[in-house]
Amino acid sequence: MTDAKTLLLDLLAVVPDGKKCAELFAEDGVLELPFLHSLGIPTRHQGREAIAKLYDFVGGNLYPGFSFKPENTTVLIDTKDQVYAEYLAEARAASTGRLIHHLFTGYLVVEGGKIKLLRESLNTVAAAQALYPNGTADMPPPEAEIFSVPPGYES
Repeated sequence: MTDAKTLLLDLLAVVPDGKKCAELFAEDGVLELPFLHSLGIPTRHQGREAIAKLYDFVGGNLYPGFSFKPENTTVLIDTKDQVYAEYLAEARAASTGRLIHHLFTGYLVVEGGKIKLLRESLNTVAAAQALYPNGTADMPPPEAEIFSVPPGYES
């Protein structure tokens, strides 16, 4: 059976190829990026089709050439069924041409030799600075109540 660390490293090696990424997930596997909520991007992607679409969108629309290098990956917690790591991607935003050095943290859970859950965190301010022509100034003004994750979010 494939362990969590191996699955994470295998996944990072094929990002952003949606089909190859999705094959590493369980049929009902979940990819969550809860903090993308603040940028108006969907945060939960369940099932191989949805996961493939997200990775293809990131590599095709947001950051062409988006990838992770093994030397930019640090595994911090490693058990048979779970891994927690930091990994850095460097890519140019398609919309602005800006180069971003994007640090992700990821918590991955394995079930039956496939990824059951990958929950990632990233700096959404840096993403806005890379993607929007005027950086965060292009974001709508805040309302009286701000949710950093979707309302009702549960871990």
